[in-house]
Amino acid sequence: MSENTTEVIVGAGVLAAAIGFVIYASQVSGFTGTATTYPLEASFRSLEGVSVGTDVRLAGVRVGTVAAVDLNPETYRADTTVSVQQGIEIPDDSAIVISSEGLLGGNFVEIVPGGSPFYFEAGDTITDTQGAVSLVSLLLKFVSGSSE
Repeated sequence: MSENTTEVIVGAGVLAAAIGFVIYASQVSGFTGTATTYPLEASFRSLEGVSVGTDVRLAGVRVGTVAAVDLNPETYRADTTVSVQQGIEIPDDSAIVISSEGLLGGNFVEIVPGGSPFYFEAGDTITDTQGAVSLVSLLLKFVSGSSE
């Protein structure tokens, strides 16, 4: 009887750990079935380190994800669609930039809010963009002493 009780307790512990892992993974990945979003468009010179699913942040808080990335064959720019959580109003003079989490961290898309009293609507284009800055090219400029 003691052996059977131990097996049930260990089994319950394993099951609880598995459920905890699933809950944690869904929160980290941002998987929620009830959240609705709206799309915004942007065109970047360089989208280095950003792909579909990359976080979109506002004031350091995750407010959406990168939904689509396509190369525009006419302008040679990365046309990007970001999905922003419904209810988050972004002023229509805001900028969108590719930021880095640090030297060893990955890149993410950051929305820098403006001060306009008017807001972007679903499908609008953010024209004030700043692409990714290559850390390698910055280091090469520093080492070579180039002022370009």
